[in-house]
Amino acid sequence: MRFLSFYTPASPGMPSEDHRARMNKLAEDSFANGSLVATGAMMGDVTTVRFADGNFSVATAAPTSAAAGFAITEADSMEQATEFTKGFLEMAGAGECAVRALIGPPAKR
Repeated sequence: MRFLSFYTPASPGMPSEDHRARMNKLAEDSFANGSLVATGAMMGDVTTVRFADGNFSVATAAPTSAAAGFAITEADSMEQATEFTKGFLEMAGAGECAVRALIGPPAKR
């Protein structure tokens, strides 16, 4: 089962070079063992595309949350995804992750 996690650090700003290296190592190890499917940072404004009554509207604005990154993880349960997230937060430092289950075809292992 896959899970989507949005990470919001307690303090904005770029992590140190050492911190980035540790985060990269965790990502590499997690990709290698199959627990991490995708990860990345979010940047820039948010573009919202709406469709109603046969018409599209497009609006661009500043983000309404301070979420800075995302991860898609592979786990057997929400409990296992939560444990993975706890390990990430221990390494990343103060902040929070919002984790949601994704529905879709089974992952190929």
